[in-house]
Order: sequence, then structure tokens, then C-alpha cells
Amino acid sequence: MLKRLVIGLIALLFVPALLASCGSDDDGPAGPTLTGAWARSSPMVVDAGAAYFEVTSDEGDEIVGVAIDSSIAGTAELHETVMVDMDDDMDAEGEGDMDMDAEGDGEMDMGGAMTMQEVASIPVAAGETVAFQPGGLHVMMLGLVEPLEVGDEFDITLTFANAGDVVVTVEVREEAP
Repeated sequence: MLKRLVIGLIALLFVPALLASCGSDDDGPAGPTLTGAWARSSPMVVDAGAAYFEVTSDEGDEIVGVAIDSSIAGTAELHETVMVDMDDDMDAEGEGDMDMDAEGDGEMDMGGAMTMQEVASIPVAAGETVAFQPGGLHVMMLGLVEPLEVGDEFDITLTFANAGDVVVTVEVREEAP
């Protein structure tokens, strides 16, 4: 009788654990994967910084928001670096920084400049990797409470349209990992 009781207790304890470990491969869609998260150190006089990483989603998704703890920065935004056409950047008098072309034939070369702009969302196609890197997509942190120093770590929360919130830990470094 005691032997049956012990066997019954063992079955009660180990069978559920065994069944759980044998779950199917279809446990639902895998969430986005974020790797290589880093930010550059910031000078004392600068109150903004940028974070970079790579994001992959097996199912495809879209980053629709970003947040940062107020002990790190006042706000965080999704940004991209883009080329600005200086022809569209004339001042009120219709003047801009114009240079004669190399041939000196009077045609104006307005040139271009890089600038950052906030974006509302960033699509992540199924199976593709989207790189957040200097000169491209990045998370802009505005109103830094303290300068970012090498070795510091902090969390950023990315909000995905399908996967919801995903937290990534960012390491402050001098260069990309």
C-alpha cells in the first residue's frame, strides 16, 4: 500500500513537468529579437544621445513606440537620419547657400545636408533584420539626466504593433560591439 502511495506521489510530481517539457514546437509566434544594443558616451554639455541595435522578427511586426525611464532621459523617440535637399531650404528672402558649379556656367549647386527626423513607426519584415546604426535609424534620447558614460547600462522599451512591449538593455560604449 505504501509502495503504491509513493509511486502515485512521484507520478503526481513528475508527470506534469515531463509533459510540459514535451510541448509542441508551435508555442505561438516568437517575439522580436533585439541584439547588439549600445549607445555612445556623451559629452558633459550634450543633453541628447542615441541608441543602436538590430531587430529581427520571424513573423514580421512594426515598432510603433519607444520609452525610456525618466531617470535616464526626459523622452525617447524613433528617428532616422535623412538627406535634406537644400533647394527646399531657402530662407524667407529666397536666398540659400549657393555655390557655383565647377564649370562656372552659372548653374547653382544647392548641395545637401544630413538631419534627423522623428518617425511614427518602423516596419520589420518577416525574417529580415533592421539595423539601427549611426547615420540611419536610431532611438533618440532627449533631455539626458546625466551624461552617458562608458560602462553604463539602461533599458529602453520598444512597443511593437503585434508583440507589445519588448525591453532591451543598452550598454554605453565608445564604438559598436
